[in-house]
Amino acid sequence: MARADLGKEPGDVRRMFDAVARRYDLTNDVLSLGQDRRWRTRVFAAVAPLPGELILDLAAGTGTSSVPFAEAGATVVPCDFSLGMLQVGKRARPQLPFTAGDGTRLPFADGTFDAVTISFGLRNIVDPGAGLRELRRVTRPGGRLVVCEFSHPTWKPFRTVYVEYLMKALPAVARAVSSSPDAYVYLAESIRAWPDQAGLARLIEDAGWSEVTWSDLSGGIVALHHARA
Repeated sequence: MARADLGKEPGDVRRMFDAVARRYDLTNDVLSLGQDRRWRTRVFAAVAPLPGELILDLAAGTGTSSVPFAEAGATVVPCDFSLGMLQVGKRARPQLPFTAGDGTRLPFADGTFDAVTISFGLRNIVDPGAGLRELRRVTRPGGRLVVCEFSHPTWKPFRTVYVEYLMKALPAVARAVSSSPDAYVYLAESIRAWPDQAGLARLIEDAGWSEVTWSDLSGGIVALHHARA
């Protein structure tokens, strides 16, 4: 399954993230009402890094999500296709080995990582299925996958309110805090077009992963999918 056609080419998406990089972390914190911090904590717990393990944090942006893995004693590689994000991250966290990479053509050998994770970035890969297969390629046999992504609220009345927030309130709030607020219109549309929890689980299985499970966060606004190579 390819990414929903939202009128954006891969280069357009890359430039969009370059444009939002400067205030990306602040904007995420405001738009999620601080929930992004709790989501990152859940991702860390799901990956369960061990000292000495090698972990790929794909779509790492400025590296905020990578720091806890390094603090736990793992070697984490923050990877992103946006040079703007990587530049902002490297200035803030020079100790991390930031690496530029396309999610469908990762610059790593087969079976390199003990665990791979991607948060809020899978839907921005031009072909999410190809991205999941590439993550499978660079993961050692028995290694772990954790995908944290926006999903579908499980309570239908709340889902209606949530979609209204995405399409109306989110861009308005972004105009007040983001360095490129128009980008958040695209982001809202991409969230609305993304498959639900079971749909993403099927996509992960089709990419060759096994033992796929998921848990809902914040009432299903976000889903955390786990799998094994």
